[in-house]
Amino acid sequence: MILIDYSQIALSNIIVQKLNDESMIRHMILNSIRMYNKKHRDEYGEVIICADGMNTWRKEFFPEYKAHRRKNRDESDQDWNEIFRILHTVRDEIRDYLPYKVIHMEGVEADDIIGTLTMQTQEFGMAEPVMIISSDKDFIQLQKYSNVKQWSPIQKKFVTDKNPRTYLFNHIMRGDSGDGVPNVLSADDTFISENHQTPLRQTRIDNWLENADNLRDNMDEDTYRNYQRNKKLIDLTDIPENIQESIINNFNGQAKTPNMKVLNYLIKKRCNHLIEVVEEFYNG
Repeated sequence: MILIDYSQIALSNIIVQKLNDESMIRHMILNSIRMYNKKHRDEYGEVIICADGMNTWRKEFFPEYKAHRRKNRDESDQDWNEIFRILHTVRDEIRDYLPYKVIHMEGVEADDIIGTLTMQTQEFGMAEPVMIISSDKDFIQLQKYSNVKQWSPIQKKFVTDKNPRTYLFNHIMRGDSGDGVPNVLSADDTFISENHQTPLRQTRIDNWLENADNLRDNMDEDTYRNYQRNKKLIDLTDIPENIQESIINNFNGQAKTPNMKVLNYLIKKRCNHLIEVVEEFYNG
């Protein structure tokens, strides 16, 4: 399966090219999906569009999660309300007119969808090949499975790491500033209060790694609490079971849109250059 992180392929181009026109954004998103489908469908199978929902469980668990991003958008000269309106419109058009499953659920992030569907391939000896289209390094942890590869649409290269399990451990300890998750030595509100994180040396992380089976005895109470916070937010094996079950049910319950709808949609939206290569959208 080809798991496309919808926000990644859209926002990376919008930010770099400063796009704000609906037709241009639509064409960019559709052309990206067409390209990945054409390039990978023979080896990896069907395209699945993975889109972020609202009111995610991570934000409920950790209110500071991604809270600093709104301030950054407010200070930007781009109209983010209009951009998100366009992204939501195109997402729904893809669901209705293109031959791909689109998974978009309240309370669920694309990370949850990609993580859950990837982990499901390990059950029952399936291990079908998985190509993740995203620049998000959170997915490096999934490369512990031999059937998984990741392509960065921003850097135009494969995302790899020699030891995905060690990478995940370091990622949990250091947190994720892009998502507003501080390192294990820093308070919950570090980023929204614009404070500096408490410095964390690699030697200390290495020591914890050597004692990974007994972290509670090698950390003070606050640090261990923060470790549990970060693991819940970052480790995709910690996605709540009810969320995983909902994703799998959504995936299994969707019927793909017939290929024949694609051409009429492209004509209606005047995507003239894409009409010429309409067959490259087809799923099998």
